[in-house]
Amino acid sequence: MKAKLQVLEQDIATHSKNGVEYICITDIARYKGGDRTGIIIGNWLRNRNTIEFLGIWEQLNNPSFKVIEFDDFKKQAGLNSFTLTPKQWIEQTGAIGLISKAGRYGGGTFAQKDIAFEFASWISVEFKLYLIKEFQRLKEQEFQQLGWDIRRNLAKVNYLIHTDAIRENLIPETLSPKQISFVYASEADLLNMALFGVTAKQWRDANPTLKGNIRDHANIHQLVCLANMETMNAHFIAEGLPQPDRLKKLNELAIRQMRVLLETTRTPLLSEDN
Repeated sequence: MKAKLQVLEQDIATHSKNGVEYICITDIARYKGGDRTGIIIGNWLRNRNTIEFLGIWEQLNNPSFKVIEFDDFKKQAGLNSFTLTPKQWIEQTGAIGLISKAGRYGGGTFAQKDIAFEFASWISVEFKLYLIKEFQRLKEQEFQQLGWDIRRNLAKVNYLIHTDAIRENLIPETLSPKQISFVYASEADLLNMALFGVTAKQWRDANPTLKGNIRDHANIHQLVCLANMETMNAHFIAEGLPQPDRLKKLNELAIRQMRVLLETTRTPLLSEDN
């Protein structure tokens, strides 16, 4: 089992639907019974305790769950003649806790994490403990890839703003009348100019070796300021302000907000111990 768990670490698949993470229980079953994954999942589904667990989970999380059909399955569970597939369960009860995907590659039965943990514990306690650890590892990896480790970002910015020279360079410059008079076709570039003083194309031309776009290289303060500017720009548009006027107001807003954000974080808000 230990060797199988080591292989499973790289082979377990996940699927996201409507912001919910699903884990492939077909992969889990494969390491329990090789090519007998369908039989293993079918045996698990025909178990009365499994039916009750799935039914309770659906009633707690799925307002469209068909309780009458669920009761019919529960009455049959445990009989020698009773069989049930994931597809039958999903179609007849309107369940959302399981997903049945067809196809040789990427296909299989996926379960919401609560249900996947239940399936893993039915197979073995060792699998259950491993799956919980593996799911946490995947979520932490995803968190790091998205780049939203706020504590580390704040620590980096706090280090930078300890010098007045760098702190002043982070404050957007006041735009010249020539810059303000230029009408930008893209609203995104309007925000870029107000905060960074350049358009996306100008930044790319000046930084040909860097990957991504100007916003990918923004610090946490600039991203917070940018989100606020997007809201204010929508408000200015609703008021019918011309684009040059909006650019001037957004630039003034960016300067004011960046000063506030940077002054607030001159004393570290978060420490590495928190």
